[in-house]
Amino acid sequence: MQKIIPHLWFDTEAKEAAALYTTAITPSAILSATQLHDTPSGSVDIVSIDLAGYEFQMISAGPLFKLNPSVSFLVGCASADEVDAIYAKLADGGHALMPLGSYPFSARYGWTMDKYGLSWQVMHMGARPMRQKIVPTQMFVGAVCGRCEEAVRFYASVFPDSAVGELMAYTKADAPDIPGSVQHVNFTLCGQGFSAMDSNRGHTFAFNEAISYIVTCDTQDEIDYYWDALSADPSAGQCGWIKDKFGFSWQIVPASMDAMMADTNKERLARVTQVMLQMKKLDIAMLQRAYDAG
Repeated sequence: MQKIIPHLWFDTEAKEAAALYTTAITPSAILSATQLHDTPSGSVDIVSIDLAGYEFQMISAGPLFKLNPSVSFLVGCASADEVDAIYAKLADGGHALMPLGSYPFSARYGWTMDKYGLSWQVMHMGARPMRQKIVPTQMFVGAVCGRCEEAVRFYASVFPDSAVGELMAYTKADAPDIPGSVQHVNFTLCGQGFSAMDSNRGHTFAFNEAISYIVTCDTQDEIDYYWDALSADPSAGQCGWIKDKFGFSWQIVPASMDAMMADTNKERLARVTQVMLQMKKLDIAMLQRAYDAG
């Protein structure tokens, strides 16, 4: 089971976006689709998808948060033709951040925001090995620009089976980027691949709740550990959501929630939803009692 799952917040388009992504990147599948009722956002759709072996969860919960390039998803490709095919589907109706072309780091690469606002980097990997088809990439900008290395080392200290790869640093020639800050770094958390970078180019966006990472937990002790370790203010979280000291959002969630949320029994689902909405840190035993009631 994937320990850390990217979570994407949409206004109303989660199902539509899921159909696009599972068509653009193969092999892929829609794993589940659930609708929750009587939430603060009204009725919301929750969709889980698998893109080439990498799981995402998506929600349609209103226009509270807007996707932006502070987090993008790198899609590694074995050929230039594969880059072109994936990029064409993801870029349709969107906005290019780096046009499709040849760059010093890749013979074929493009960075685009799709029509929903989610950012994708599509890259021919050449001779580089691909352990993971899709790699989430955080961009530290604005108030947290220059803190990328600190963040990555902090995350690696929190999660098991983690490591920080070689850091590529900016030089004076890379102005306005800050010399010594991180141009690129790969790292692993729980054996999963991630990457990150600083950028000092006057961006008008920052991390927000539109993209968060779900941490699936098997026990209450594990929930307690990640809640305390990652939250900048453990008393301020809600429904399992927290924000770390770099402004990035996490959801600390029982692994058993997948089965509860996929249940077709509307009464059980409603009970679990209403109990969950009253919580800050999620309590596995209370959720299970709500699920089993009646």
